[in-house]
Amino acid sequence: MHITSSPVLSKLFLPLIKISEAAGDRFPGLMVRARYLARFRKLPNLKDPQDLNEKILWQKLYADTTKWSELADKYRVREYVRKAGLESTLVRLYGAWDDENKINFDELPNSLIFKANNGDGKGSNLIVGDLKSADKASLLKLFHDWLHRKHVGALGGETHYKGIKPMIIAEELLPSPADSTSVVDYKIWCINGKPRYILAFSDRKDGGRGAAMMTYDLDWTPCPQYHIFSAHFWRAEVLPRPKNLERMLEVAARLSKEFPILRVDLYNIDGKIYFGELTFTSLGGMMNYYTPDFLQKLGREADITGVMK
Repeated sequence: MHITSSPVLSKLFLPLIKISEAAGDRFPGLMVRARYLARFRKLPNLKDPQDLNEKILWQKLYADTTKWSELADKYRVREYVRKAGLESTLVRLYGAWDDENKINFDELPNSLIFKANNGDGKGSNLIVGDLKSADKASLLKLFHDWLHRKHVGALGGETHYKGIKPMIIAEELLPSPADSTSVVDYKIWCINGKPRYILAFSDRKDGGRGAAMMTYDLDWTPCPQYHIFSAHFWRAEVLPRPKNLERMLEVAARLSKEFPILRVDLYNIDGKIYFGELTFTSLGGMMNYYTPDFLQKLGREADITGVMK
């Protein structure tokens, strides 16, 4: 587990994290290489990127990521989804604020989820099951911290987060299955605008920092052979084929058609498809839960020559 994935270690190493964030903000290429070396015991091939990680890393360091800033924004991406003709997939939005003091809790439903629009889900999402009895002062302090975070994305060299104006959004809370701690998150890997594999996260724990996982092909055949499981990302039981899977793949294809590599994250509640987010830099482009063979497989398929000009 990386220290930023653990609340305890994050506090213990906070000074080091802050220094690293500042360094990553100024020298993203150096930070990417250092972290990649620490994780994989080798440097990434960024002169001639080959596998999926390397091609993600090359894009985030050297390509024009202006569009990424728009679509990684959990608020602004909603307009992109609307323009794609997929407004019916959007989760109900209760509000969006750039100042925590503008939030009127009395106008919000009692059960909902708050998010930082520029967050990655690790410590920047908060489910509130009973807003009436919640400590509003603590909520406002948390939201203030979210809005004033510095160097968001810097530890991963993800400079596109600089282009996102921080906001707090409140959305409808989707129901979790009775036998799980969280709703199933279907993360559809799209290569050159075509869905290729579905990564399903379920039974999230520790504030979203850990989860059961399994990758499926387009026929919903499980592919555990592509995974390197760990205590952080453990092997999930095979899930039932989601209702309207073909429609989910159509949604993913429509949203990813402009990009050589994009993960389209969706939810499916009894056949009703909900948009989650668009992910350009999965695990910062340093995915160690996939085997080298699988990373090479998708890397060979991904054509990034169009963004390398």
